[in-house]
Amino acid sequence: MTAVITKPTNLTKAKSLTSDVGKRKRKGTLHGISEIRRFFHRNTEPIYFISATNFNLLGIDEWVRNFTYVNYIDCFDGQHPNVFVPPERPHEPFESIEDINNYLLRHPDVKALIKSRGKDHKTNGKALFLMFDETTEKLCKELDLEVCFPPASLRSLVDDKMETTRIGNKARVHSVPNKLVSVKSYEDLCKKTKKLGDDVVIQTAYGDSGHTTFFVKNEDDFKKHEADITSAPEVKVMKRIRCRGSALEACVTRHGTIVGPLMTELVGFKELTPYRGGWCGNEVFAGAFDKRIRKNARRAAIAFGDQLREMGYLGYFEIDYLTDLDTGKVYLGECNPRITGASSMTNLAAFAHADAPLFLFHLLEWMGVKYELDVEELNERWADPQNIDSWSQLVIKHTDDTVDRITHAPPSGIYELDSKGEMSYVRMQTHRRTVQFENRAFFLRIAAPGDYRYEGADLGILVSPGRFMDDDFQLTPRAKKWIKGIRGFYAGESDMAAQPELTGFKLL
Repeated sequence: MTAVITKPTNLTKAKSLTSDVGKRKRKGTLHGISEIRRFFHRNTEPIYFISATNFNLLGIDEWVRNFTYVNYIDCFDGQHPNVFVPPERPHEPFESIEDINNYLLRHPDVKALIKSRGKDHKTNGKALFLMFDETTEKLCKELDLEVCFPPASLRSLVDDKMETTRIGNKARVHSVPNKLVSVKSYEDLCKKTKKLGDDVVIQTAYGDSGHTTFFVKNEDDFKKHEADITSAPEVKVMKRIRCRGSALEACVTRHGTIVGPLMTELVGFKELTPYRGGWCGNEVFAGAFDKRIRKNARRAAIAFGDQLREMGYLGYFEIDYLTDLDTGKVYLGECNPRITGASSMTNLAAFAHADAPLFLFHLLEWMGVKYELDVEELNERWADPQNIDSWSQLVIKHTDDTVDRITHAPPSGIYELDSKGEMSYVRMQTHRRTVQFENRAFFLRIAAPGDYRYEGADLGILVSPGRFMDDDFQLTPRAKKWIKGIRGFYAGESDMAAQPELTGFKLL
């Protein structure tokens, strides 16, 4: 198999420890995992994750003292001890997650909460987001909150799929054979990308879950998406390959890039998403990839992280890979310079509980403390399949081209499948830690009674031990039973009198 990377730039080989660290420790410096864990357990500074839901950083509040989720959607009906959901206030229709976050930062109850908890500190605390923009940064500055991410302008640059490709090329982490071009017509496309063949995949700069990925075999396919393609200043046109998707999360730190496990991705399953090519879940399962593929993916992530660091980027990022099933080559798909929908899988895995969640190393870069860490040793430990337990998650969307108002929805908590495949509610729970067997799962509800169901709307996320795909990477009968069971708990009715507020964007 040909590796994705031809020349690794291994920052992790430069030890973070000085040559005499074993003999002399620097005063005021955190030394190793145990002291880092203790530091966060004793944290007194308010830290907020401000987002539509708490899904992406689920469980981090159990590792970090004074960690609060400030959310727009109450997934737990007021029963989560560290979730704050302010009462609804009039607002313009949301067009993005950034709009939701900016609404929350302007909310008087949120502002009062932040100011009251920050009164005994130099600042009012630190803020974390799934997505944010320059307006978010301005609002945080007004509230005396430190944003614990690189600037929005840098994040936006790296998030651009064209720029991701260029960064990968510099790091020698290569994409599927492609051309970055402007396209004026179908004839122009054929002329500029002739070497890629007639069957191509076209992506615009931004977008996720298949919204801006277009499969083009002929002029009819092109015309379906012509407006999106020709209006873009530049698009990425890739050769069409038979591929399998995977994802890996990592964190650029001052001591090198820390890498999580390679996860399979569930993509485009019609039972879960209406979007062809749309992300709809993940599996943490070491056996899904052979040792060489896992090693190459880690090396590529380290090289890509090193390149990000040269750009001034620190913190969390995720890489999507595409493995060519015909040649065995592993290609760079895209980069998400942030936490993602797979972050809870990475941060709640067995290796994370043995050491610390990957996200804690991100947060550590903004905590104003010095620390020493052998990143290479940590990466080697996390790469060991013995330290990777098997979990899967399904992201369940409304797949029908219909709109109605939800009258009944399953609450968040633990569910069980009986011997006949019937699903029942067991009890409320705030995350998956008490799920031990494959006939049980944790469900995080997103869409609640009173919300609208529309094509592509997120209903919820279901997490369970074991795999939800078989060796041919198709949904297992167990996965289909869980999907059917969750959908069966939802009910809705037509409400023609009201105009639904349809987000049209992914909340997760």
